[in-house]
Amino acid sequence: MNILLSLAFAGIAAIGNGLFALAQRQTAGVANGLLFVGASALVAALLAMLAAPFVGPWEAADMLKGNWRPMLMSGVGLFATYLGFNLLYSRFGASQYIVYAMLSIITTTVVVGFIWLREPVNLFHVASIFCAVAAVVLFTIGQSRV
Repeated sequence: MNILLSLAFAGIAAIGNGLFALAQRQTAGVANGLLFVGASALVAALLAMLAAPFVGPWEAADMLKGNWRPMLMSGVGLFATYLGFNLLYSRFGASQYIVYAMLSIITTTVVVGFIWLREPVNLFHVASIFCAVAAVVLFTIGQSRV
């Protein structure tokens, strides 16, 4: 059951990421893509605030007081993600997502998960990371032949 729930949550994120990539790609002609990113972040923040009461108690003061450092770090991370996506998609296209995905696997899974948080790792995890790197190498070769 946990794997199905995990897949469902990942599916929600994947659909959202697809919408985000499509919208970012459509901003290629926008004079200031970062302004677009900021406006879309405001929409996302509003939707998050509207959805928050459905996933847990609304204790904003306690959450802000006790978690301002991680919230600040998360905000900086979201900004970097938005900026990178905007530059990547508006200048190179959504097909370049594979490069981001591989780098994200390394930074999130390896650096944050395995090294920083000391989450368990096994041979299958290591093999999947090598496969992700191989996918980017193959994609890059394919792009050079288009």
